[in-house]
Amino acid sequence: MKMIRAIVRPEKVTEVLDELSDAGYPAVTKIDVVGRGRQRGVKVGNVHYDQIPKEILMIVVEDEAAEEVIRLVIKNARTGEGNFGDGKIFVSDVDRAFTISSGEEKL
Repeated sequence: MKMIRAIVRPEKVTEVLDELSDAGYPAVTKIDVVGRGRQRGVKVGNVHYDQIPKEILMIVVEDEAAEEVIRLVIKNARTGEGNFGDGKIFVSDVDRAFTISSGEEKL
């Protein structure tokens, strides 16, 4: 299994979630976060915004579904031709997973 963590712009979250759900991936954890990328924030006039609001979407899928999920996130989280701050995707292996209600281990 793979865990996909996608950091996206807040205004793109609904679009990404709708597409994931329509494609058969409704199980997502969403976390409100703030941060900055290589640009070290944004400067508007004389004001520097060091922490930019973002959302992290966490999705765990079977290995063979990971590429489709990544493609869907990129397609729907991207702004136009792609801009700084559109986000980042991290993919990692999931060694073990448990359902809390039943205690069952499932991979």
